[in-house]
Amino acid sequence: MRIRILGCSGGIGAGSRTSAMLVDDDVLIDAGTGIGDLALDDIDSIRHVFLTHAHLDHIAGLPMLADSVFDENFTTPLTVYAREETLRALQDHVFNGVIWPDFARLPTAGNPMLRYQVCSPGDTVTIKNRNFYAVDVMHTVPTLGYTVQNSGGVFAVSGDTKTNETLWPVLNACDDLRVLVIEVSFPNEMERLANDAGHYCPITLAKDLERLQHEPEIWLTGMKPGEEDRILDQVHKAAPAKNIKMLSAGTILTV
Repeated sequence: MRIRILGCSGGIGAGSRTSAMLVDDDVLIDAGTGIGDLALDDIDSIRHVFLTHAHLDHIAGLPMLADSVFDENFTTPLTVYAREETLRALQDHVFNGVIWPDFARLPTAGNPMLRYQVCSPGDTVTIKNRNFYAVDVMHTVPTLGYTVQNSGGVFAVSGDTKTNETLWPVLNACDDLRVLVIEVSFPNEMERLANDAGHYCPITLAKDLERLQHEPEIWLTGMKPGEEDRILDQVHKAAPAKNIKMLSAGTILTV
């Protein structure tokens, strides 16, 4: 399994792109601004999108993706998997005929190019040889993390979250956790803001990492632009024994 990081920033500017990860060539986890750097052939191959939640930095590219892959004579639809609340937000506020066309009714309501599939905490979706398992996490809106398992092991994505009681038991139950992508958005000096906004800062992340019973590669995502070096340094000081690195657009992870 090959995971290509298209965007991993908590904002835009100076080349930053927001959350999007391409799994092999056909599945996206989140659809932030990072998908805009894909080649047209790469975009045309995407047929599955797993969303963590409805915030704009995680869905901003989805309307344009739907438009790009739309084909009246399609053979495989574009399916979006997310919590019911996330799908409802997309239907009400994005694909509503005002902000963007309702591709869930095109080319016809009976056979649309865009399909929605509810994915609730505890659900598993199997696509080819990969099992996508949805995990409840703690953010300001209903949010999912995901574990993705194939014969090579497990890759996990936290989604946006702060300290929670749900992610860590799932990760510890993964016998072959190879890679963990986890968010940390603000430096320690903004701990109160981070908590109010539903995000980790270095000291809260390090405390939760103490619960992890495995030793995967840990990759940080979601840092606010301009704060990356400070946050990374604080994480290393708070969790010196962990194998922690910072993601960047273009990073390739393999499992």
